[in-house]
Amino acid sequence: MSVSTTAADQAVCAPLPVLGRDVTVPLVTGGEVTYAALDYAASAPALQRVWDDVAAYAPYYGSVHRGAGYLSQLSTDLFENARRTVAEFLDCRGDDQVVFTRSTTDSLNLLAATLPAGCQVFVFETEHHASLLPWKDAQVTYLDAPRTPREAVAALERALAARDPHGPALVCVTGASNVTGELWPVRELAAAAHAHGARIVLDAAQLAPHHPVSVRDLDVDWVAFSGHKLYAPFGSGVLAGRADWLREAEPYLAGGGASRKVTRRVDGGVDVEWHESAARHEAGSPNVIGAYSIASACKALTEAGFDTLVAREEQLIGAVRAGLAEVPEVRVLSLFGDDAPRVGVLSFVVEGWNSSHFAAALSAEYGIGVRDGLFCAHPLVRTLLGSDPQTQGECGAPEAAPGEKSLNAIRVSFGAGTPDEHVERFVRAVKELVRDGAKWNYRTEDGRCVPAV
Repeated sequence: MSVSTTAADQAVCAPLPVLGRDVTVPLVTGGEVTYAALDYAASAPALQRVWDDVAAYAPYYGSVHRGAGYLSQLSTDLFENARRTVAEFLDCRGDDQVVFTRSTTDSLNLLAATLPAGCQVFVFETEHHASLLPWKDAQVTYLDAPRTPREAVAALERALAARDPHGPALVCVTGASNVTGELWPVRELAAAAHAHGARIVLDAAQLAPHHPVSVRDLDVDWVAFSGHKLYAPFGSGVLAGRADWLREAEPYLAGGGASRKVTRRVDGGVDVEWHESAARHEAGSPNVIGAYSIASACKALTEAGFDTLVAREEQLIGAVRAGLAEVPEVRVLSLFGDDAPRVGVLSFVVEGWNSSHFAAALSAEYGIGVRDGLFCAHPLVRTLLGSDPQTQGECGAPEAAPGEKSLNAIRVSFGAGTPDEHVERFVRAVKELVRDGAKWNYRTEDGRCVPAV
């Protein structure tokens, strides 16, 4: 199987250099093999360009907004320039704010903390837990999993039409599913939200690494994403969008950096004047290197060109789908159907296999890293597997032993740094495991399937 077709295609669509591309891992059957990292949906490997940029800056690291020294001023400029780079990457509006956070989860919890009193939140059950769970202090309407993009828009229209039209409302939606990889009709959902006086936040954790995200074009109010999925390490994230709710809310964290002025009162208390800029929600010493690494990744992806990156990824998606389609025992999970556009994320189950057992064999016998479980999207995976939505489960492996049925699935995910060989090896491994079975014995240990020693 060949992913690329011509020498010209291969030259144009070469994978971007990432860390770990030459790492070798041992096989239980003997020898070593170059590790095939096919778990990009969890954390993508850092781009070499990002790592080099961070390494070049590291000797000049200093605290920001705090000092008169050269390194502090340099770091402050770098931090604020990173904010501008991210705003450009997201095509933000002129008055939007870019707040640096720890992750997508942190970003959405921050937004949840800024919701006005009485805010109604509308969210599909198909969301990742990061966007499904933060709204505990709001009146939440959970929408059933739609089976077409049109059905998604219609379901949201009906729910919004039935709400109290006088209070604030927020819609939270993913851009690309972390389970199926399918693209959601974000622009149409945003139009529906705004037509009913609601705002919308886009969880772009899986979308931003694969496709361009324009706040203006999609007409979303906020967007959230994580650096570690955007080929940038160091535990950083972004919440970008409208400033009013952010400016009017109490700071996400109280402390230095968020406060503009603190004075003692005559009665012995303290009065605080908070910043109205993004600093209001960035108390403490910020993750300067994390913010810089996100900005570096934004620049690298922009310079590589999303047209080229998307074209190559579609070739990889086509190769994986074609290979899996040749194995009758494999069922690829989908909400919107086989023809739905998607990013490089696919989940599947294999008839006669426990998902943890299959993933363990891919790792131990072929050096391929995938993920098995419910992918922190329990309601969605249970719906796709046809199991009871109330069934208990975990984000990790099942309790089922090798060979027993589990309620989990296997996820393969890839992106700009994936070599053709990794995809080819994965498809070959799936076919061999289904045809011949595992070459090694496996056992369950602490809830995970591992090779028996």
